[in-house]
Amino acid sequence: MVSGGPTCPKCSMSTEPVPIDVMALRQSWPAPHAPRPIVIIGAGGIINDAHLPAYRLAGLPVAGVYDLDAARAQLVAGRWDTQAFATLEEAIAVPGAVYDLALPPGAHLDVLPRLPDGAAVLLQKPMGRDLAEATAILHLARQKSLKAAVNFQLRFSPMMLAVADALERGWLGRLVDVEVHLNLVTPWHLFPFLKGMPRVEIAVHSIHYLDTLRAVLGNPVGVHARTLGHPSTDLAQTRTTAILDYAADQRVTFSINHNHDFGRKFQDASFRFEGTEGAAMVKLGLLLNYPEGEPDELWITRMGGDWKEVPLTGRWFPHAFIGTMSNLQRFAAGEDDRLITSVEDAWHTMALAEAAFESAARPATPVRTSP
Repeated sequence: MVSGGPTCPKCSMSTEPVPIDVMALRQSWPAPHAPRPIVIIGAGGIINDAHLPAYRLAGLPVAGVYDLDAARAQLVAGRWDTQAFATLEEAIAVPGAVYDLALPPGAHLDVLPRLPDGAAVLLQKPMGRDLAEATAILHLARQKSLKAAVNFQLRFSPMMLAVADALERGWLGRLVDVEVHLNLVTPWHLFPFLKGMPRVEIAVHSIHYLDTLRAVLGNPVGVHARTLGHPSTDLAQTRTTAILDYAADQRVTFSINHNHDFGRKFQDASFRFEGTEGAAMVKLGLLLNYPEGEPDELWITRMGGDWKEVPLTGRWFPHAFIGTMSNLQRFAAGEDDRLITSVEDAWHTMALAEAAFESAARPATPVRTSP
């Protein structure tokens, strides 16, 4: 997954069972040896919930934060003992900075042109509001020689890094069935900027799962999708069903319902990976009772063996945010040879999301009503 090229398509059948040493699985990204100061542009809730906790946990230096709402920037800066920049120009002028653009998707193209050529920058997902904006961001990054990545950080969560490692070790064989299943209630009121947006569920939520599926399986050749709202909310979409087309023997699906507001008993947030030799189950604990969440979980089994729980050394939030920033910093310093969620790679996630919206807008195959 994130630690190299495609994994699953190259997994092969082994003749003898491979023992599972779950303690050996990789769960974190190496730290940069000489981290550069981080300039945060945008002081929304995700900064307090994930970015700044992650950077403090990892010992990554934060030079300060800027927001159009100066009072909000001051509040965040005071909470995290850093500087609130008075202007965007002051923020951008920090020497040797790595820029963390924690902005709504429509704002990236307003800020990127003002960054220094060759700068290292991490863009909050998604990469623009649609594929047209993603393409414009890609062209601009190329024009300015930016070392630009998109914060598709689920790939870097301890549980998904461990799944990637298990796949590379051949524990699961070749993946043949992958399912993402969410049936829960999401507190959309925490994200007021989503109101009025024509694209919501796939664009800002399930895009994490599309990106992670791409990381595991590569790019699909097509997608069948439906995405729709719910009577309980005025958001454009809060439920999605999709089938991704891969090889003839690979079934890849996801079913997303953010409106199951009937108590915890039957709520679920999971990835299921089934291969020719083993399987893995991931619980996305963060999404259950968000934002407090529950512990993430990862379970792995080999064919004919028992399920083993992998003791996780962190959570999706905030630990995955350490990985995206560390990879960017290490790539900028020449320590990593690949920028994992580069704009070049992220464009393909945006293309998949665009295809899902296009599929959802098309009519279904008609069912005959008479002989």
